[in-house]
Amino acid sequence: MLQILVIDDDLVMQMILKNTLQGQGYKVIVAKNGNEGISLAKKHLPALVICDWMMPDVDGLEVCRQLKLDQNLSSTIFILLTSKGAVEDKVQALDNGADDFLSKPIDKTELIASVRAGLRIYQLNQDLQVQKQLLEAELAEASEYIQSLLPATLKGEVNILAEFIPSSQLGGDCYDFYWLDDDHLAIYLIDTSGHGVGSALLSISILNLLRSQSFGKEKFYEPSKIMTELNHAFQMSQHNGRYFTMWYGVFKRSQRKLLYANAGHPQGLLITRDPENPQIQELPSLDMPVGFFPDIEYTSSEISVPLNSRLYIFSDGIFEVSQENGRIWGAAKFFDLLKEKFAVDEEVNASLVLQKIRTETPTAKFDDDVSLLKIDFL
Repeated sequence: MLQILVIDDDLVMQMILKNTLQGQGYKVIVAKNGNEGISLAKKHLPALVICDWMMPDVDGLEVCRQLKLDQNLSSTIFILLTSKGAVEDKVQALDNGADDFLSKPIDKTELIASVRAGLRIYQLNQDLQVQKQLLEAELAEASEYIQSLLPATLKGEVNILAEFIPSSQLGGDCYDFYWLDDDHLAIYLIDTSGHGVGSALLSISILNLLRSQSFGKEKFYEPSKIMTELNHAFQMSQHNGRYFTMWYGVFKRSQRKLLYANAGHPQGLLITRDPENPQIQELPSLDMPVGFFPDIEYTSSEISVPLNSRLYIFSDGIFEVSQENGRIWGAAKFFDLLKEKFAVDEEVNASLVLQKIRTETPTAKFDDDVSLLKIDFL
């Protein structure tokens, strides 16, 4: 049963309120001052509080402030009893969290109506919280499913470590890496626009389509051809305005060549890990995101990959980090971090990169999915 807490230092008013409310079938708890009221509220977690404004020591406004600051009581309906009628007094009370007023002397009909209305609002809030928790649980389950589809590591002549942190809103990052044959390794990372279930479903659709190799296996050796096929299949006009960026590369082991294409994705960073003179090569974005226009011509670029090189591929969620001052941390600082701190460190993995970002920006909030691939070419 929902409980009502009455807080009043006037014994007569306590009895009037208690008897009236109990007569309507409510369970009523009574406190004789503000401090006792705060203590009883934290103990019993009432659905509604009726509190006198003018009390010694702790007045009704202070009781209201303290209860509304308590996470367990923030949704409790708070009704102030007052003989004050000035508009500025009511504004002050509302600013401090009060939900309603009852003027003295108390009209019992008005009291009962206010309590009924307050409890309806409280119950609606509780129902919303239940639905919110159910939705959050479903989103968490969906996020776990997406993570289960993504590979974590690859070991051998090419070592890959992957890190994926889904946003609270359920985003649309996905990636994969696997050997097409004994000599060719395919690597790609996709970031769909937007957040939520729609973006996640698009991401999974793309991932499943690529894994099925329904475009013909020979095209998977040519990054530009894969992007062209995806662009035909996923025009944003047919997918609720959603598009995606993509980095796709094929490493040919025998020649130590990397053929790659980039559709609006953050540029990759190739670092030759020479302790005395590390060489850093940026692999820039060249083409439009997939889905913008039906007639985009995607191009591939080829680079040599020296021994002991490291390639970083990532989604923009890793550097579009909101700082305390409201500014975005930014790509330039992220690139500097990779260049200065991680160029030659043999022990660094993707998790440590993310830890370093949190050290650099203690108040960092990852508002988007974060994906990071660290690829070591031995």
